[in-house]
Amino acid sequence: MIAWFSYLTIAVSLIAAVMCAVQGLRKHAPNDYTMGATALVAVLLVVQVVISIVAPLTGNVPVGDALEFWMYLIVALALPIGAGFWALIDRTRFANLVLAVVGLSVAVMTYRMLVIWG
Repeated sequence: MIAWFSYLTIAVSLIAAVMCAVQGLRKHAPNDYTMGATALVAVLLVVQVVISIVAPLTGNVPVGDALEFWMYLIVALALPIGAGFWALIDRTRFANLVLAVVGLSVAVMTYRMLVIWG
């Protein structure tokens, strides 16, 4: 796992969470910006999957439990995808609040993955 990329993912997730929370509190439905921010978080997590596959092959092996790391990564990737579908179906302001919670959750889970990796 690359530390700077993990911090980038955490920062983008937090920015997306704040943006979605502001839109939700302003009682706006999900729009291109909130959906795009959530999609960007999902893309960063897909890149993290690739990094996590390649890193052990280059000698950067995890220090902690690999199964725990991969479960965090799989669930973290599933969250923005599921929330994105939720926001497409439920076009109310509450969908933006769900996207905000997902952004916060991904940030925390990414930090935990960084700690597990070592």
